[in-house]
Amino acid sequence: MVKMTLNDLNVELTEEELRELEAAEKKEPVFDDDSPLMMKEQLMQFKRINHENRVKPTISLRISPGTLKKAKEYGKGYTGLLSRLLDLAINDEEMVRKCM
Repeated sequence: MVKMTLNDLNVELTEEELRELEAAEKKEPVFDDDSPLMMKEQLMQFKRINHENRVKPTISLRISPGTLKKAKEYGKGYTGLLSRLLDLAINDEEMVRKCM
């Protein structure tokens, strides 16, 4: 998904088009047959793409059996999930203090 603003477009929009875009921005999403609300299991089938850090070093890490079991319940790609969780946790100073 690419996020763009009106300033990123290289075309001149009419006043009517600008009003339509501003109105659309304020609307809540509508889920239907073409665009259904997805369940957790369905969302897990998507592959996360991170173009900035394509190569990550491999390390060995000891975790509790319970944590490993919970991570594996998310299915294929659970190691990537653990990596992203660690990325979020290490950047949260309060979380780091709790774990020391």
